[in-house]
Amino acid sequence: QVQLVESGGDLVQPGGSLRLSCSSSEFTLSSRAMTWVRQAPGKGLEWVSSIGLANWDSKYADSVKGRFTIYRIDAKNTLYLQMNSLNSDDTAMYYCAKGGRLNYEPDSRGRGTQVTVSP
Repeated sequence: QVQLVESGGDLVQPGGSLRLSCSSSEFTLSSRAMTWVRQAPGKGLEWVSSIGLANWDSKYADSVKGRFTIYRIDAKNTLYLQMNSLNSDDTAMYYCAKGGRLNYEPDSRGRGTQVTVSP
């Protein structure tokens, strides 16, 4: 049963930006820490970023620190991942999941949204 829906992925040139969204009609995102993970072709899940109950409580993988920003707009029940200065290493399927960095629930992911960074 899919509760989380990711969107916003696209084909973008290196150096470009995208904003990913994660929403749910059945689950209140502000009630839990939330996480973004990604999976590149042929690779395992990679943790990208997590946010606690407050927007200031955010953590980032070293590979995206300074380029990505995670935040949540509770009134819209939506989690976002603003991605800037994209490069080819960011090409992956992106998923949101319930939980924080150390305890996110992989099975809570939605279908994901594809980000492709290419000239």
